[in-house]
Amino acid sequence: MNTKMYFNNEKLLAGITLKNPSELEFNNMALHVCENEEDILHNRLELANLLQCNIEDFVCANQTHSANVHKVTLKDKGRGATKQTTAIPDTDALYTYEPNILLCSFTADCVPVIFHHEEKGLVGVIHSGWQGTVKEITRKVFNQLVNDEGCDAKGFQVILGPALSQEKFEVDEDVYLRFKDLGYADDFMYYNNESHKYHIDNQKTVKKQLELAGIPSENITIDATCTFLTEVGFSYRQDKKSGRHLSFIMRK
Repeated sequence: MNTKMYFNNEKLLAGITLKNPSELEFNNMALHVCENEEDILHNRLELANLLQCNIEDFVCANQTHSANVHKVTLKDKGRGATKQTTAIPDTDALYTYEPNILLCSFTADCVPVIFHHEEKGLVGVIHSGWQGTVKEITRKVFNQLVNDEGCDAKGFQVILGPALSQEKFEVDEDVYLRFKDLGYADDFMYYNNESHKYHIDNQKTVKKQLELAGIPSENITIDATCTFLTEVGFSYRQDKKSGRHLSFIMRK
């Protein structure tokens, strides 16, 4: 089981699964893009064994590139874990105060955001592809956590997981203009005169959104691994039939 761990201590478990040719479907973790659901369940069970939890502890959403967030409670435990039909609908961000719930987010080029607030005992995940970024999902989630949940923004620790690098994230003018309209992404874009394409750094744009929500820059870690360039990355841009990484976090 190829997995990169970001936290593994007495309080927290957080990381991301990686592509692995020796696993079924290259260690794909997503039921919504697979050849055989049984293979995905096998991979998820392997992950549960590695993390010493149960697959019924997983909570998954049906991601739609929305800006919607769901507060996970005990009654959500197991949603989307073994069947896509039970996943939390139309949601791209999850957070919870409950221990022993593994929040899951699926990506292949999009930015996975993994976060926790030690003082509040809150953990969460966000899926921010370019559509989620221009909808400012990350900024909205953290504004909600500050305003509705009473979190001190300075108490968050955030990891931006592997994603498509600026070098490989080529877009046409329509997408460039969506980012430009944000008003703060100009430093994270450039124009390639040879290809007549724009290149955007989605990770740094999301980092800026975190900073605008009040999170100190030193509390944000960027995993610079490019999903297109690394052998252990699932890349939708490289292979339209690609599997998905699973980013996860759990309070113990």
